[in-house]
Amino acid sequence: MEQSTLFAYKIFLNAALPLVKVIATDIPNLKAKFEGKSCVFQVSALAPTMPDGKVATHFLLENGEWTVAADKVHAKPDVELQFSSIEKFVDFFKGNMMALPKMKGVGKNFGMFTAFMGVLMKMSGLLGAKKAPEDQETKVLLVKAFFYLLSSGISALNKNGHEEIKDWTSKSPDRVYSWAVNGHPEVSAYLRIKAGNSRAGRGEYKRAMPFFTLRFDSLDSALGILMSTDDMMDATKAGRLIMDGAPEFGAQLGAFMLTVGGFAK
Repeated sequence: MEQSTLFAYKIFLNAALPLVKVIATDIPNLKAKFEGKSCVFQVSALAPTMPDGKVATHFLLENGEWTVAADKVHAKPDVELQFSSIEKFVDFFKGNMMALPKMKGVGKNFGMFTAFMGVLMKMSGLLGAKKAPEDQETKVLLVKAFFYLLSSGISALNKNGHEEIKDWTSKSPDRVYSWAVNGHPEVSAYLRIKAGNSRAGRGEYKRAMPFFTLRFDSLDSALGILMSTDDMMDATKAGRLIMDGAPEFGAQLGAFMLTVGGFAK
């Protein structure tokens, strides 16, 4: 397997697919479809050399409550989208709709299957949007999704041996890097690194002040950078982007954000 494919599928399993829970719980009309329901959903790709013969991320829905099991195979999911290879899995999540999965459990769980597909389609539409949404609720959701994707994506690359990111974390003392928007603590995310280890987290890091925070003055400013419609240097000069810490760490974090985006597109 090419290294770029390894990094891509690890980002999709550990950073992108877990956003299913965010979409399914933050959008009221989608949330209603799962209230009181129980089901095991799985997205997988066949991989004969792996211990389970496949790789997967699965979701436990228990009485309407979601639990994400990232990069973990469930032996008997109720609903499963199974790709014939990791390469097809990566192609599909990069937008190749010809790389379709085998759909398992549809007949017995048609209602849950269609609801789950609705969440996946909504997630795809949000992350693939070319311009920022106009309504406040969707802006909040999209910034949150991007922050979670980036923090988890950088951590996934570190854990799977990305050379530059691993070098960065291996030389680092215990530090927390975070993403934030003024007035919107609900979209915050962080990444804690120390001596080669990394852990992504959702929400504000409250045990201590983060070592560095990439802070935006508004949701629109955040989306400008996240959707690549604004320049980081211009945004910093204009005060749309505030670097709480030394600027060189902002440039470093920004480069790793682009690295995650490159593997996910």
